[in-house]
Amino acid sequence: MFRKIYLSPLGFFISLFLNMLAFFKKPFMVYGFYNSKEKKFFNKTRISSSVKLVDKKNINIKNNVWIGHYCLLDGIGGIEIEQGVHIASHSCIYTHSSQNSIRLLGEKFIGIPANERPGYIIESVKIGEYSFIGASCVLLSGTTIGKGCIVGAGSILKGNYPDYSVIVGNPAKIVGDTTSIDKKLYLAGVNFENYYDKALISSNYSIVTGI
Repeated sequence: MFRKIYLSPLGFFISLFLNMLAFFKKPFMVYGFYNSKEKKFFNKTRISSSVKLVDKKNINIKNNVWIGHYCLLDGIGGIEIEQGVHIASHSCIYTHSSQNSIRLLGEKFIGIPANERPGYIIESVKIGEYSFIGASCVLLSGTTIGKGCIVGAGSILKGNYPDYSVIVGNPAKIVGDTTSIDKKLYLAGVNFENYYDKALISSNYSIVTGI
């Protein structure tokens, strides 16, 4: 019953109440997210009340996204999270770093605006649709993850990772692809009626079925 009411036009007000409650009770999953960049309310996105969004105006989170407890998203350099992405608890996304500028500026560091600091790194991060980020992962500035990827728990990523990659380790490396996993599931008789990537299925079924 709650789900039916939530998915109605009343869902916005339920989300507003949950967001207010988040200030007093933590952690719990808050249903609904207002994307200020696109001026849209996404009622299927769920973000834990314990998640910290830094510079929220620069964080573009699409619909049907799930972000678990105690995650940190640093939006200073811009973050784009496509539809269907799941990010497990205690993961962090960083889009800036002072690793070089603190040495170059010494005690003058605090008095200079971030975008004027020599050696200061500000680079965006993007996660493609329906990718899964395991618990306690760290995505560093300048990282792009394609769609349909799996990132193993505890991995630390820096760089570009193509669609359908299985990524693990520190530093993270590509160790497989999710199309191989999905092919096994398909051959095992799992229902693919709602599969997220219809183009992958329809292209002669070559990737998933091997036909």
